Amino acid sequence: MKQALLIVDMQEIFFDLPENALYQRDRLTTKVNQLIAQARTVDCPVIFIQHTSYTAGEDLYVDTPEWEIYHKLDRQDKDPVFRKTKWDAFYQTELLPWLQKNQIQQLIFAGAQTEFCIDTSMRAAYSLGYQQNIVIKDGTSTLDSSVLRADQIIAHHENVWNGRFAQVLAVEDVQFQS
Repeated sequence: MKQALLIVDMQEIFFDLPENALYQRDRLTTKVNQLIAQARTVDCPVIFIQHTSYTAGEDLYVDTPEWEIYHKLDRQDKDPVFRKTKWDAFYQTELLPWLQKNQIQQLIFAGAQTEFCIDTSMRAAYSLGYQQNIVIKDGTSTLDSSVLRADQIIAHHENVWNGRFAQVLAVEDVQFQS
């Protein structure tokens, strides 16, 4: 089964600004880089999704320092980057045509934010026919909300996803295929 690794919204805003610091962001960065390294050993495509605003003054405004993909990730020039303006990585982007053109059958998700862009994109993928996806255990992160702590949000979503929209696997249990 041909796979692609989707790294969602791992952008400087979540690492440079204290008020937007992702829960256990250093651990997340390590896991994402482990995944990238594993994917590269079998030439599995590594795709970056980049949330983008085209309205000056908004968070993640295009070409601002906070908008850039996090500099500590092992991104290479050959890695496709798809800009999105909504929580859904498929909405009005070229991601789906790219996946279809490259005959990708399974997506492996990691990144931010658990309850927003990861959840929305994973469910959209499922509805588009990608129904054997993988999400990395503790491979997504978010911020505390007014109702739940970040760790609770992550645990809740992993529980909802597992066996429904994706299989939740530890980094070391992912078997990458090209």
